[in-house]
Amino acid sequence: KVPYFLAVIAAYYLLPLFGKDTGSFMLILLVLMPIVCFASAFWYGIKRGLALTFPLIIAILFVPSVFLFYNYTAWVYAVVYGIIGLIGNLAGGLLFKNKQGESGLKK
Repeated sequence: KVPYFLAVIAAYYLLPLFGKDTGSFMLILLVLMPIVCFASAFWYGIKRGLALTFPLIIAILFVPSVFLFYNYTAWVYAVVYGIIGLIGNLAGGLLFKNKQGESGLKK
């Protein structure tokens, strides 16, 4: 799980360092971070299957960044990123299930 969470942590805590104005922060919050959350959860789902704790952890990892980089109104993004992570993990989990069903072996 560690590499998948490291990608999410890097997005949450390194990308905001590149924000210069409201527009760049909105790009980071609305485009880049959701892509990283989805991709990380999707690849995790493909490799390990569905894990409902994964999206929950993605959401929790965002909370400290609210106090470091944003204001209290940004907490809602934790919920949004958790939902995006859930969608990604479900999609990846379906592919894992299909691969598992085709080969008959659990990877």
